[in-house]
Amino acid sequence: MSCKLVGAGVDWPDARVHFMKAILWVGAGGFVGSVLRYLLSSWLFRLLDKPWFPVGTLAVNVIGCLAIGLFGGIAEQRRLFDPQLRLFVVVGILGGFTTFSAFAYETTALAQDGRLVGALLNVALQIFLGLFAVWLGGLLARVF
Repeated sequence: MSCKLVGAGVDWPDARVHFMKAILWVGAGGFVGSVLRYLLSSWLFRLLDKPWFPVGTLAVNVIGCLAIGLFGGIAEQRRLFDPQLRLFVVVGILGGFTTFSAFAYETTALAQDGRLVGALLNVALQIFLGLFAVWLGGLLARVF
């Protein structure tokens, strides 16, 4: 016996299977992206003999932004990729590789859609709240 999702007209077991498949695609891609991030950052750290600047993180973020722009652009303009592949690559691999690429892609999309205030607000909030959260986390770590 199955129940219907409210308003969706989708059989519950089918929706649950679809959702679980999506989670597996994202998880598998996240694994690949995280390993790639670690390998690239470690390689650059050794190659540049322990640089004073986080070159590995910068490289990961720039490469991730280029990749999400390229893949996202091809996916939107040419409709070549099915939803599972997009989940695996964009959310999984690139999300595991760098979340900065998602931030940059979403901000660019807001600006391209004519929502400049939203784009600027996204930049300001992401940077300010991110830095504040790191500072607060460090403060809380000293308390506990």
